[in-house]
Amino acid sequence: MSDVAIGTASGASGGGAFTTRTIAILIAVGIATFVAMLVLGAYAPDLRSGRNGGAHALSNAAVGYSGIVRLAAATGRNPQIVRNPRKLDTEDLVVLTPEAGATDMTKAILARQGKPTLVILPKWETVPDPAHRGWVRFAGLKSTLEDDQVLAPRNQLKTRRYSSGGRPLVALSWMPAALRFRGPKPVQTISGADLKPLITDDQGHIVLGQIGEQPFYVLADPDLLSNIGMRDADQARAALELLDFLNSTGAKAIWFDVTLNGLGHAPSPLKLAFDPPFLAMTLAIAIAVLLAGVQATARFGATRRRARAIAFGKTALIDNTAALVRKAGRHRALGPRYADLVRERAKGVFGVPGRLRDQALDRYLDALNGRARFTELAEQARAATDPRAMLQAAQALHQWLWEKSR
Repeated sequence: MSDVAIGTASGASGGGAFTTRTIAILIAVGIATFVAMLVLGAYAPDLRSGRNGGAHALSNAAVGYSGIVRLAAATGRNPQIVRNPRKLDTEDLVVLTPEAGATDMTKAILARQGKPTLVILPKWETVPDPAHRGWVRFAGLKSTLEDDQVLAPRNQLKTRRYSSGGRPLVALSWMPAALRFRGPKPVQTISGADLKPLITDDQGHIVLGQIGEQPFYVLADPDLLSNIGMRDADQARAALELLDFLNSTGAKAIWFDVTLNGLGHAPSPLKLAFDPPFLAMTLAIAIAVLLAGVQATARFGATRRRARAIAFGKTALIDNTAALVRKAGRHRALGPRYADLVRERAKGVFGVPGRLRDQALDRYLDALNGRARFTELAEQARAATDPRAMLQAAQALHQWLWEKSR
């Protein structure tokens, strides 16, 4: 009987719960799912759409700025979304869109020292539109006190609103002639110390101003660049001209910040594993793991037949008997029994008279010529307690019998 035969019989009665192909498919699906989770975990911040109805560059609401971003992309101005605060050190124009006076702009302003920067003040109070995801409904105008706090206390500005009647805004004479905006209804303006006017309403109130001598600009009314203004082709054309005018010479892009709107993220070590140049190392590790898995599962060479649980032959019978004796703990009784066995074999081999027994038989065997005496070897076998000493004594008795019978 063997476990091979048993396994064959049971396998014939029915197949396993899963075939090799099914297991391979399950493993492949599990690995693909795990890799997909890693990739999504790395790029999840970048995949957030930002369609929450806010006033930022990813919003498609009326107060958002996704329209000017898409228009800039369509006209080759290469707009970029800033999600990492470390990217604010670019020399190109950066557009900051704080949505409340409590927004902390300290780090952003410090990072933009001496670099072209446009801050757009908030204007409208909105609520989500339940009928359209990402849209909003106007609930009114924000308090001008909140706008006054956007750049405070570093820059003290005063915000006001006037009825413009949609009349054209006025740009400085040396500015591009294409900067022709119509005044929003109502128009929001600012005033303050060290604020230079660039675009005003027809009453001289500042709509776009420059603070100090650095290229730091403040747009009081967001309707000039928001999705509200992009509905009109002339307003959209003037908005692009405005961004070009404020940008640095030789600029390669326009950067729209969303970190102030809660859509930024810190650098991710997991994302680095999927970005060049570390992507090559990630792929090399993945291929090495795949090859190790193939080597562990694939068979090389001919199938090796399993051995029987109980082997054939005298050697197997002796091994099994020895194992049974060892498990039963009766190996200590083998020494005296083996000595008696050698004595009985010696009687037949040497023709010992049948009347000799016990001590007389031992004296007869000791009298035979040889290097060792039988009684001494038999006593060593009876006194052996550990397997090694017992084996040595048994070998000595076997050698004694072999020498005497040659």
